Amino acid sequence: MSLKVVSAGAAQSVVHRVREAWEREGRGAVEATYGAVGAQRDRLLGGAPADVVILTAALIDQLIASGHLVAGTRADLGEVVGALAVPAGEKHPEVATSEALTQVLLNAAAVYLPDPATATAGAQFLRMCAGLGIDIAMASRLRPFPNGFAAMTRMAEERVPGALGYTQLTEILWVEGVKLVAPLPRPLQVPTLYSCGIAAGAADPVGARAFVARLAGEHAAPMLRQAGFGVR
Repeated sequence: MSLKVVSAGAAQSVVHRVREAWEREGRGAVEATYGAVGAQRDRLLGGAPADVVILTAALIDQLIASGHLVAGTRADLGEVVGALAVPAGEKHPEVATSEALTQVLLNAAAVYLPDPATATAGAQFLRMCAGLGIDIAMASRLRPFPNGFAAMTRMAEERVPGALGYTQLTEILWVEGVKLVAPLPRPLQVPTLYSCGIAAGAADPVGARAFVARLAGEHAAPMLRQAGFGVR
């Protein structure tokens, strides 16, 4: 029986590391699925089997309140901020201020990002563009994908001249072929806290607790920081 993990794409790198160690130690197989938080929530509500669930803290709390996750099992991984990326080898634009970022976005040939309808980072990007007054100008340049991993992977493959990528920092660091430019300027940052919990219908609740302990326990802090989480 495999341990089933339903995870936001932002946590893919740390789940992968824990999974590798878990399986190497002979603890059994881990079957992990990754995606935008809204899509992953809907999968869970639709009856998808799960032992461990990793989403935004707000959604974890909602799922605990609705009885889909076990009360008292929430464990925080840390906060993540949105960031910009370019294909590996491309020039890194200057985005240290809101004014500089606005000009860079207006000059972009395309922006690869996770789907704003289901992904935290995508929705944040649209709100940011609206706040900067460039949402209408940017609309035709947006190239949405199901999640940040897919968006960054496609940007690396297509290498459109002048293209930018936007998603959670942790996803940029995880994808081969793209390079981090910088997090958003601090006044525009909207940190997202990611957490995990144990599914009420977990087939292996003991294994789930052990897996969560490796993801978010006291010894996990160095791994989480390296992956781009701001550990509290």
